[in-house]
Amino acid sequence: MKAVLFDMDGVVVDNLPYHVDAWLLFCERHHIPLTREIFYKELNGMNSKDTFEWFYKKEMSRDEVEILEEEKEILYRSFYKAHLKPAVGLMDFLKTLRKHGIKTALATSAGPGNIDFIVDGLGIRDQFDAIIGGAEVSKGKPDPEIYLKAAELVGVLPSDCWVIEDSLQGIASGINAGMRVVGITTSHTATELAHTDWIANDFIDLFENIQGVKPL
Repeated sequence: MKAVLFDMDGVVVDNLPYHVDAWLLFCERHHIPLTREIFYKELNGMNSKDTFEWFYKKEMSRDEVEILEEEKEILYRSFYKAHLKPAVGLMDFLKTLRKHGIKTALATSAGPGNIDFIVDGLGIRDQFDAIIGGAEVSKGKPDPEIYLKAAELVGVLPSDCWVIEDSLQGIASGINAGMRVVGITTSHTATELAHTDWIANDFIDLFENIQGVKPL
């Protein structure tokens, strides 16, 4: 392991319920049928453009998406702002990786507004060697593009990277990139994540497992 690539929503922060609440309210206002179950099964991990195109069943321009996206993200940030905190064990895990010279990158489907909201809200920008968001790739997860670009940014071969993900779309992206994948059980059960290399409840759990195989 020479680099660890982190998804953000549901990994760096356990914020997905707040995102889902925002999506549900947005869809209610726009008369779009959506349930929590459908979100987790079909949409979790997708970037905004792919999500809106899934809702409206048509290709949409970046300008169209940005208007709708801002409406939804204002709802999300208002729901989550008072609850913003790092995932359990994240800070010690990041510091340990840095101490051992392992590269770190954030590779998220989120847009720049939400990235800044989380990264600067937690004060962790200096813990990542690279940050790449959904606006910087042409194909969203499950396509491997975002993780391949993240590996390139930190100068590590894909085969030497670990991806930490919670969504089925993101896990597929990491696998498609030829990387080893850790599944965090914030969005799906351990059974649903059985196709990953490691399964962990949080970063404390993951750190104990990783120490056991001594890659650090």
